[in-house]
Amino acid sequence: MAGKNLAGPQADALDLGAVFRALADEHRRSVMMQLAADRGDNERGCNSFDLPISKQTQTHHFRVLREAGLIDEIDYGNRKGVRLRRTDVEKKFPGLLALLEAQATGGAASC
Repeated sequence: MAGKNLAGPQADALDLGAVFRALADEHRRSVMMQLAADRGDNERGCNSFDLPISKQTQTHHFRVLREAGLIDEIDYGNRKGVRLRRTDVEKKFPGLLALLEAQATGGAASC
């Protein structure tokens, strides 16, 4: 079954302030670090992230990330998938994902 893509802003409309506000929360930052570390940019289920928060709060956090333009959400009806918008984020904010990936792996970013 094909899912419906829940659209965030267009690539040229990504806003640094919205991105920083989205990344200010430790749970959203954790999601982004995990996605940045996955170089295959695989789609993941929302429940595949080990977040110690309620489902309603997770839904809120994924919506914030989508509205900031960092992820795409795909609605399959009974579940949602998320995918990093790597190309758009790298184009608009070069090096940001490398910083998140480095934090995820415990290493230093090479920018």
